[in-house]
Amino acid sequence: MIYDIIVIGAGPSGLTAAIYGKRANKNVLVLEAKTYGGQIINTLDIENYPVEEHISGFEFATKLYNQVKNLGAEIVFEKVVEIKNIGSEKEVITTKNTYKAKTVIIATGSENRKLGLENEEELVGKGLSYCATCDGAFYKKKKVAVVGGGNTALEDALYLADVAEKVYLIHRRDSFRGEESTIDQLKEKENIEFIYNSNVTKLNANERLESIEVTNNDGTIQTIPVNGLFVAVGRIPENENFKQLIQVDDSGYIVAGEDCHTNVEGIYVAGDNRTKEVRQLVTATSDGAVAATAAIKYINNH
Repeated sequence: MIYDIIVIGAGPSGLTAAIYGKRANKNVLVLEAKTYGGQIINTLDIENYPVEEHISGFEFATKLYNQVKNLGAEIVFEKVVEIKNIGSEKEVITTKNTYKAKTVIIATGSENRKLGLENEEELVGKGLSYCATCDGAFYKKKKVAVVGGGNTALEDALYLADVAEKVYLIHRRDSFRGEESTIDQLKEKENIEFIYNSNVTKLNANERLESIEVTNNDGTIQTIPVNGLFVAVGRIPENENFKQLIQVDDSGYIVAGEDCHTNVEGIYVAGDNRTKEVRQLVTATSDGAVAATAAIKYINNH
């Protein structure tokens, strides 16, 4: 059997792509390594998505998943390990099977780089977050910390400074890697405290995060009471199994513009695993629609 579209990944971008594919009467297969929903399932309350004022990430993902199933798309939980380009067809190889398709949409997303601390996973949504724009509003007039030194960390701190009472910006080096203009803006904020040459080494919690242990490079340790910790130490795009065929940048993101085209004809990318400026739920679903539309056009023209 040859599918019209194989979507790799059942997060918001992949599932949206499946919806658009099925509505165009295409035969769609979605392959997912873990569970549907992607990272959004870890968000307790989504407040920035049009129409839905308040909805949990799990409920949002479940509604999207059921919509795809009701349209008749096939969803199989298998990990994709390779894509082969065989002229007019693509072979998608999983740990269990090999599938063929006319087009492929890679929507594997990216995962947050972790601090590697004990109970880090358990505290996600309970004081620990990897997305300031997603969860910052929950910390109005509270004390928070941001860990990281790149543009994302700086922008997170700047955003949180207008929300929280106090923001600690913690970086393991003596200077930031982000843009100077953003650093200058941060220095003008009276409620931001910079902590250089330091790492977060322990998370103290009783059901929710209560404080963090910060260790300076000289060995001194301080405990800082915070209601929230925002981790911005980078992301890891899940493109490792495709980089022999698909062009990626130095950070491992698939090189593609807003049209979601990769360097291989008939293969598209959607979501957080492509080169882009804004990685949000609404841009993920947008990518899914754009990539599917491109795939449909390709199929109809070949």
